[in-house]
Amino acid sequence: MRVRLKGLNRISKRLADGTLVTYYYAWKGGPRLRGKLGSPEFIAGYNEALNARKASPVGVLHSIFDAYQSSSEFRGLADRTAADYKRHLRVIAAEFGDFPIAAISDRRSRGEFLAWRDRVALKSRRGADYQFAVFARSLSWAFNRGLIAMNPVERPGRLYRANRTEAVWTDTDEAAFLAKAPAHLHLALTLALWTGQRQGDLLRLTWTAYDGQSIRLKQQKTGARVTLPVGAPLKAALDKVMTSKKDAVTILTTEAGTSWTESGFRASWRKACVKAGVSGVTFHDLRGTAVTRLAVAGCSEAESATITGHSLRDVGAILDSHYLKRDGGLAESAIRKLETRTKTPN
Repeated sequence: MRVRLKGLNRISKRLADGTLVTYYYAWKGGPRLRGKLGSPEFIAGYNEALNARKASPVGVLHSIFDAYQSSSEFRGLADRTAADYKRHLRVIAAEFGDFPIAAISDRRSRGEFLAWRDRVALKSRRGADYQFAVFARSLSWAFNRGLIAMNPVERPGRLYRANRTEAVWTDTDEAAFLAKAPAHLHLALTLALWTGQRQGDLLRLTWTAYDGQSIRLKQQKTGARVTLPVGAPLKAALDKVMTSKKDAVTILTTEAGTSWTESGFRASWRKACVKAGVSGVTFHDLRGTAVTRLAVAGCSEAESATITGHSLRDVGAILDSHYLKRDGGLAESAIRKLETRTKTPN
């Protein structure tokens, strides 16, 4: 009788002499199993690894990480966020899983944790910030529930500071992209500029969300429901694609007419930008560019927020700190308005 081993991870590698070998692990990231597949030694190793994994450690940080991932707060995270958190928590647990909970109250523990973050930052400052933020959130959850006496990783400050002050898609960027990028990516650009929505939400958008006049969607990150009136350029683009791809479920599709994966879309988008000669801006910058263009068109912050789903505070922050300082169109608009209100002396 054949027994199925749940979660078994198989990896094949070619050795230097050209031989192809296959290694088996109890699970992805788990211990490597010895013996021939299906042999008593192999099965025993699998069961031993599984039992060790199920055993809940007591009095160490690993127990905190396990409890946090079983909490309602963690289960309330978006799927992608939860997957990212689990990946980072595995890395953190590998470093500090056996760290005694009792030692957290020692002020020197903060220095030890920050020293680890600094080592991670040698490879990526941004990655170190994110990983440490996940660490801090798990311990904050534990502190609020009385599982630890203090949170030694709260408010560590950031190592990575992004400077996006000029990260606005210009009319030239848009024209270059539409001229050189593959046709099946044109609608993604138009959708982003006319809705100001996040990449993930646009990739999941189905034709049922479009009624010919507006688009209705629920933002995955915030849970906010937004109704977006469709401007004429976007409507023309949507209607053109809809008539040629009636069988497609999602509005945005690959060249073959299938739904995108997020990684596949990012890779294709990067290649298209290189081909079009568009640099210094990302797909995410289209969201802020949409806010900028709405402001240049004379929209209030409240009007912009109803379109993009930002909070009023976030719209104000985008306009104040990042984009409008670099947008010559707004300055031109302001001067023209001033001219119309100023009476020329006789």
